[in-house]
Amino acid sequence: MSDTHAQTVAYVRDTMLPQQEPPSAQSGAVKWLRENLFSGWSNTVLTLLGLAVVYMFVMHFYAWFLHGVWNADSLSQCRKIIADTWGEGANGACWAVIKHRWNQIIFGFYPSDLYWRPTLTFVLLFVAIAPVLFSQLPRMLLAFSAAYPLLALWLLWGGSLWPVIMIAVGFALGFAALRLVTPLNKVLAVAAAIVLPVLFWLYATDPVDAALSAVLPVAITPVGSNQFGGFLLAIVIGAGGIGLSLPLGIMLALGRQSNMFLIKTLSVIFIEFIRGVPLITLLFVASTLLNYFLPPGTSFDIILRVMILVTLFSAAYIAEVIRGGLAALPRGQYEAADALGLDYWKAQRLIILPQALKISIPGIVSTFIGMFKDTTLVTFVGLYDPLKSIPDAIRNNFEWKGIYWEPFIFVGVIFFLFNFGMSRYSMYLERKLKRDHR
Repeated sequence: MSDTHAQTVAYVRDTMLPQQEPPSAQSGAVKWLRENLFSGWSNTVLTLLGLAVVYMFVMHFYAWFLHGVWNADSLSQCRKIIADTWGEGANGACWAVIKHRWNQIIFGFYPSDLYWRPTLTFVLLFVAIAPVLFSQLPRMLLAFSAAYPLLALWLLWGGSLWPVIMIAVGFALGFAALRLVTPLNKVLAVAAAIVLPVLFWLYATDPVDAALSAVLPVAITPVGSNQFGGFLLAIVIGAGGIGLSLPLGIMLALGRQSNMFLIKTLSVIFIEFIRGVPLITLLFVASTLLNYFLPPGTSFDIILRVMILVTLFSAAYIAEVIRGGLAALPRGQYEAADALGLDYWKAQRLIILPQALKISIPGIVSTFIGMFKDTTLVTFVGLYDPLKSIPDAIRNNFEWKGIYWEPFIFVGVIFFLFNFGMSRYSMYLERKLKRDHR
């Protein structure tokens, strides 16, 4: 079009209009509501029904929460305060039981003058897992992550420091045996790395502990496992189970995928047997039957027994989750590893497992969340879990006899915070590792 013709046409604009805001129906909250809650007649009906259910739920429990009492010394005093404030027949929550017994829900029957030890252990737990969860942190912190379990063991149970150091020495001897014997024979090296620490712990720990304690006694007040309870017990079993079940589950998944008949058969038998047995059965085995297989006079801590069985139970499920991730990888990834000349372990470490674990993140975290919630089942083997045994112990006190919902709500909120945190980290890790379509 010529310049002359453009100037004679009335509707040809020669200046730009200023930028305007988009229509309200196409941006902001209105757009979100239209797309997510009122996108069609069925979605609109479901939204209205959901709002009605939420309204009924809130109106039913609103008064109970609103009339809650935080300052009282007993349930009867709570009820009297509610009646005097809101009138006869009014209902309300007695949150005073949480104010008075929160320490029992958190620490169980752990001595109150030693609360600093589990508190310090919990704080150091975040320091230990930080370099594992966030790769931006210095890798040198992984040394503390490796030493943390032994430090936590000594802080929580107390006693002499030397047996804990002997555990570390046993692992060091096993690692040294593995490095020294590997050039000769790999199978023999693995056997030496297992047998040597076990023999050291069985026959050398007690004499060395006695000798070193006589020369340089380093000890803190011992605390028995019967004094553990509440969320302290749940976190000890849950964190220990999570830390041990993941590597064991990886080994079981690789064993089930192995071409070696014996390794594959044993892995399949273990996984299918554990997955076919309820966890409560394994806990009863840990509590009672396991003693029949131990030498007479052997003292095997009940929490350690429970942690071992919980770890085995969780590892079986994680093995199947990881096996699904391994099966999802294209065959070309295995062939590429062979083409590069990598041996089996280098191929798994550098190519196969990183991709399989990325695929398996949601299933692994779901298993961890389920295992952490299942720690409440230890109440059936005489341990004081935070959901049933501790509230029952609180209700056995005359001042709080008849209290019911308040401890359950408090425990549920704490469980939700832990599990919600794990699920959020899982989503963060998925977004971080997502490399597709970039």
